Amino acid sequence: MKKPTTPPMLRDQCLSHFKILGIPITTDALDAVLDRADKQSLSHLHFLDLLLSQQAAARRERSVEYRIREARFAERKTLETLDWKFNAHAIDRLQIEELASGDFIRRRSNLILVGQSGVGKSHIIQALGMRACALGHHVLYRTSSQLLADFTASLADKTLPQRLRRYNRPDLLIIDEFGFDRIERLESPPAAHLLYKVIVARHQRRSTALVTNIDFDGWADYLADGPLAMAFLDRLVEGAIILKIKGKSYRARASKPKNDSPAIPAPDPS
Repeated sequence: MKKPTTPPMLRDQCLSHFKILGIPITTDALDAVLDRADKQSLSHLHFLDLLLSQQAAARRERSVEYRIREARFAERKTLETLDWKFNAHAIDRLQIEELASGDFIRRRSNLILVGQSGVGKSHIIQALGMRACALGHHVLYRTSSQLLADFTASLADKTLPQRLRRYNRPDLLIIDEFGFDRIERLESPPAAHLLYKVIVARHQRRSTALVTNIDFDGWADYLADGPLAMAFLDRLVEGAIILKIKGKSYRARASKPKNDSPAIPAPDPS
């Protein structure tokens, strides 16, 4: 490798600056970029871009990974792994890809996915959450059951204010499996009211995504409190994007036994 023409003292001084600033650029990396800049007569800006782009990309990847871990998804689902053809008539791919742009989060709009179990709602919402993390948004994923259990515990240990603040902070709060936890809700009636407090606190300030297998006309029965259900619905649905998915069950397809081998005929008793 050709020796860079940069004076050694200035080169060492730059390396010292990188160390002080916490930029992990090694001596070899700096020399390689200096050599390329010298050979190709690169502009100052091009030189800086070459020098810093890899470090910036690595830091972005670490930040995204940190946000994904903090979100605590049940599974790391992506839109690329969704079988779009299976429910092509029920899932509007263009609409989902538009949601993946994160524009609804920037607008602080809510998102509600309604549909029977197994139609891909949880896959879609977690994939959208993953994309939101990649876009720089802070996301928190919880099932409704986990939320209710957390609220019940906070009432016991008197940490409710801290828990409520935690659920108010994320740019996108995902509440999955709303309607799957009737037993937990009945065991802790105040929890439904606390969930409503979270929705009110986030209203028009942050985005909330709710995934449910109960259509809106069944919420009063599920919450066992008509006025609360109406207030909950009004706050959540106002200005929200609502997707109703009526399709086939991915789980039912996956659970079907595969019979790839041909049947063996019974032996002739004669």
